[in-house]
Amino acid sequence: MSEKTIFELSSPGRQGVRFPAPDVTPAELPDESLIRADLPLPELAEVDVIRHFTALSKLNYCVDSGLYPLGSCTMKYNPRINEDMARLPGFAFTHPLQPIETIQGSLALMFQMQEWLKEISGFEGVTLEPAAGAQGELVGVLIIRAYHQSRGDTKRTKILIPDSAHGTNPATSAMSGFEVLPVPSDARGNVDLEALKAVCDDTLAGLMLTNPNTLGLFDEHVLELIDIVHKAGGLVYGDGANLNAIMGVVRPGDLGIDVMHFNLHKTFSTPHGGGGPGSGPVGVAKHLVDFLPDPVVGIIEDATEEMPPLYGFVTPAKTIGRIKSFAGHFGVIVRAYTYVLMHGAEGLRDISEMAVLNANYLLSKIRHAYTLPYNRTCMHEFVLEGVWPDVADVHALDIAKRLMDYDYHPPTNYFPLIVHEALMIEPTETESKQTLDAFAETLLKIAEEAHTTPELLKEAPHKTPIGRVDEVRAARDLVLCCWIPEEPVK
Repeated sequence: MSEKTIFELSSPGRQGVRFPAPDVTPAELPDESLIRADLPLPELAEVDVIRHFTALSKLNYCVDSGLYPLGSCTMKYNPRINEDMARLPGFAFTHPLQPIETIQGSLALMFQMQEWLKEISGFEGVTLEPAAGAQGELVGVLIIRAYHQSRGDTKRTKILIPDSAHGTNPATSAMSGFEVLPVPSDARGNVDLEALKAVCDDTLAGLMLTNPNTLGLFDEHVLELIDIVHKAGGLVYGDGANLNAIMGVVRPGDLGIDVMHFNLHKTFSTPHGGGGPGSGPVGVAKHLVDFLPDPVVGIIEDATEEMPPLYGFVTPAKTIGRIKSFAGHFGVIVRAYTYVLMHGAEGLRDISEMAVLNANYLLSKIRHAYTLPYNRTCMHEFVLEGVWPDVADVHALDIAKRLMDYDYHPPTNYFPLIVHEALMIEPTETESKQTLDAFAETLLKIAEEAHTTPELLKEAPHKTPIGRVDEVRAARDLVLCCWIPEEPVK
């Protein structure tokens, strides 16, 4: 493949599209002062453009090209039938401002998705509006705030965040106007109950709990810690990003969790990464239903012998207001609906059981060669330490970079923060035993290389078009576009 940019491939006068003469009167161009004549737009034939972007696409690593073991991301395979359903004209070509009588099929699908999520989670009400998990978190914490304010309980100003929670949790709480207090983990990776009790008082608004947590562990005292928060008058927010481990096995609402977001783009297989689109529906217990965002989809006229029910938009009595245009990312919801419909209740449980089995199988193959900070049965993911006491100056980042030489996407690095040199690995349920065996063999080989030829790791990657980069400088000195000047920059 040519490593030239599309600007460097440009050739003056080359043209990819020739438009026919217009059959209408051309519109006047804007004032010349508003038109830039110095833009170095590339000039290429259609074949040049196609070959350029096809070559770029081959450099991308994606779920369709191999195992994507990013911990806490659930990068599972996206079934193609989901895409087919989302592209049905009746879904793809509707507009959210159409009269509700003309979009009854779409509204019926959304209503049924709400009902399914309620059944999966054990909650009383669900909104599909949030655009992604982080916005779902924001909605959940705003609901907690609105609940306390509606009762005149304005002194509740703090949210507790376990140190094994997702990184967006403290940001969400701070954005919602709360004071953020961390809660440490105990020696087995659970929330430390004594530390929790010490900070539960009448200023507590709630606790944001990720369970299973980012260590890949199900909290062994989840019922007790929920009870502690509730007795102090607080509410428990459940971060549903790791639902893929417990879907069909445990219903968070039955545990006593008050509000939780789902990640349709994780648990329910819709494509994600690269910025979206995502979808982060939120489920709430009965005492919070009136605070859901506006609107939710509901039945506004009951069915009769002659007519099916009429679906429409309903405003909850104490709503926190609209948080997303229209009713959320409808195309993502269609994909998730298809996924649930295809699997059914038993299939959803199978997904979680296989995700847990795959993670534990992979861990069993490599644990002797790496440090496992919490020696417990994991759920859908696990966290290793990417260092060895007898190897100097090899880090988790070096392991991740070396994996690229073996044509694997690296796992999540340096998260959670409570694990030194963390490597967070989630294989998901969609990977075969053969794939897991091959990945385990590669991880074992890298562990061996770290002891015998550590420079292979420290200088990796060796096979990629671009080698080891200065990532700190890249983060601080952003270059967001490519500019090819006519004269060399001095």
